[in-house]
Amino acid sequence: MKLNLSRRTLLASAIVALSLSAPLQVQAETELDSIHFLIPGGAGGGWDGTARGTGEALTNAGLVGTASYENMSGGGGGKAIGYLIENADSNADTLMVNSTPIVIRSLTGVFPHNFRDLTLVAGTIGDYAAIVVDRASPINSMDDLLKAFDEDPSGTAVGGGSVPGGMDHLVAAMVMEAAGKDALALKYIPYDAGGKAMAALLSGEIAALSTGFSEAVTLANAGEIKIIGVTSDERVAAAGNAKTMKEQGIDTTFVNWRGFFGAPNLPEDKVASYQKVIADMYSTPEWEEVRARNGWVNIHNSGADFETFLEGQEETIAGLMKKLGFL
Repeated sequence: MKLNLSRRTLLASAIVALSLSAPLQVQAETELDSIHFLIPGGAGGGWDGTARGTGEALTNAGLVGTASYENMSGGGGGKAIGYLIENADSNADTLMVNSTPIVIRSLTGVFPHNFRDLTLVAGTIGDYAAIVVDRASPINSMDDLLKAFDEDPSGTAVGGGSVPGGMDHLVAAMVMEAAGKDALALKYIPYDAGGKAMAALLSGEIAALSTGFSEAVTLANAGEIKIIGVTSDERVAAAGNAKTMKEQGIDTTFVNWRGFFGAPNLPEDKVASYQKVIADMYSTPEWEEVRARNGWVNIHNSGADFETFLEGQEETIAGLMKKLGFL
């Protein structure tokens, strides 16, 4: 009897020890208590997907305790940037997602700020661009789209989730120019973020949509839309049989970076914490699941490397926009 009681006591002690140690283990793995993600566009767009996907990976991997999200549309992303700058003292726990448009829109004067007015945290991913059509569209390839454009330029509108002269417009113009067409004759219709632009495509308002690949791939795999061209060098596995522009005789490629920014004058220890959790995220299976699902490319650069990258892109894009007549 004493032997059985002793065994029970040991078992109970072990259970108590395990239950007490579990929270401590989670606490040790968690590097940051929380991150609030500020998203400069509406739900369903590339910024939205990047912020939520990053937050999902960070929390599921135990690197961050909790993640919250705030969509703040307006001014082509300028409203969120202005908010972050004007309320810097109360936004130490906030990371704003952004991408190539922060360079494009500052060049065109859509908003007065640029990336230098913020704290550069890290570039995280690259997302190819895609031209897509509704599943019921008679257009099945870039050749079909170009023929429709030749026959009726004004009736072959291409939409996008960015302002005129913004990234989706720029990508569509790049593709048209590479195909030997007059990029300035393209009828481009802007929408507030990718979700509304996709809704316009599905409702028949536009003939085709210029969008981020990750915004299109889920609907394409569900049979709702057709991806008729991707701006990658090689086919992306997540896109199934979708052809690249190059395969279709259109010699152009493009990848849109996405990354994170903090409020101006963010304390150095806070910047270092953000940079560390993002760097650590890449080696987790939780991140790989999110990355593969969206067809993203890992493009990681922190701090000074991020700044060098952005300055190089600013120079390249300015030259391209002047060539296409946007500057």
